[in-house]
Amino acid sequence: MSTTTTAAPAPALSDRPIETTRSWKAPIGFGVFTLLALLFFGVLHRAGETTFRLANGGDFFALPNVPLPATGTGIVVIVLLALATVYAVVEVRGARRIPLWLTAVFAIVFVVGFLTWSAAGDTIPVPGLLVGALGLSVPLVFGALGGVISERVGVVNIAIEGQFLAGAFTSAMIASLTGSAWVGLVGALIAGVLVSFVLAAFSIKYLVDQVIVGVVINAFISGLTGFLYSQVLSPNEQTLNVGVRFPKIEIPVLHQIPVIGPVFFEQTVVVYLAYVAVAVVTFALFKTRWGLRLRAVGEHPQAADTVGINVARTRFWNVSLAGAIAGLGGAYFTLDAVGPFTKDMTAGAGYIALAAVIFGRWDPIRATLAALLFGFASNLQNILGAIDSPVPSEFLLMLPYVVTIFAVAGLVGQSRGPAAAGKPYTKS
Repeated sequence: MSTTTTAAPAPALSDRPIETTRSWKAPIGFGVFTLLALLFFGVLHRAGETTFRLANGGDFFALPNVPLPATGTGIVVIVLLALATVYAVVEVRGARRIPLWLTAVFAIVFVVGFLTWSAAGDTIPVPGLLVGALGLSVPLVFGALGGVISERVGVVNIAIEGQFLAGAFTSAMIASLTGSAWVGLVGALIAGVLVSFVLAAFSIKYLVDQVIVGVVINAFISGLTGFLYSQVLSPNEQTLNVGVRFPKIEIPVLHQIPVIGPVFFEQTVVVYLAYVAVAVVTFALFKTRWGLRLRAVGEHPQAADTVGINVARTRFWNVSLAGAIAGLGGAYFTLDAVGPFTKDMTAGAGYIALAAVIFGRWDPIRATLAALLFGFASNLQNILGAIDSPVPSEFLLMLPYVVTIFAVAGLVGQSRGPAAAGKPYTKS
């Protein structure tokens, strides 16, 4: 008597367990900040009351001041941060992605606690804090958008700092010669494109390492603009470095909205262009054929080449476009924020913009939010220094860079850039 055995059917594809990769970076980052809050807001708590002033002249109506007791607020903040940390741990243990809103709420709660603790007994002008933060963020936004476009098409744009400097120098000189900030703005666009031409030529045509080319370009532009400043602009400041700037434009009705009105709607043309640039780049990158081709070249250039896309030409022109956008960021320094050009006035903002690209996971909206975060951290040192905060001045100076390191190394989590970024492509 023979018996036949039937093999058990193989599990369907949908029934197979899915391997997931867990990243503990965000929960660890949350935990570190929670411990810092426990140390400062709890153990080293300060007595007194911090007043947050929300009113601004010209608002439709004046919002009342918000007084917060430093000790009580610190306790509440510690509890909320601890709960958020526990929630993040539970989500990661369940192999789920930590929602973006949790990170945003965590950051806001920590900042409120830090401001309340550091300014105990003083008043913080919230509109002024936000206006300054936006001003410092605008060049980072332009640089981050340029970085997103360039890396999405497959070229790592380390040269954002050089594009900033070239745009700032050119816009200052041309605006001074012509007396027109608009002509200076066009000059900044051209300067950014010219710098990107060098990056594109060496990295795409001659297949030189993109990171090395970018670093060399930054050093060259820094030296060139510094030399021209000392030898040309400085001796002729009254004609070549006057400091022509765009006037502020108040958007009717909108600029009178409490708190956000003076922040977003009492700005110059360059800031309004940043709003437009974020919207246009986001839409074009994900909703147009141009954006589809750009992303295809950055992810799989060989496949894009197979369907008839000219990889080298696509990369060259999009790197040039990225340089033009970054040049606008350089123009902000001279046509809006400062006026006259000074040596190395960008102070490493291009590298922070590059960090915003990584922190924003190569997405225009996320990169813009990251740029706003870094700008807020930069302006925070000015506010805390003005109110004689107990935080050491050395820490205040390094605050933007500390936030950058924590954001990129500690809170990004699992992040993958465009697959072909930094890799030269040769047609086989």
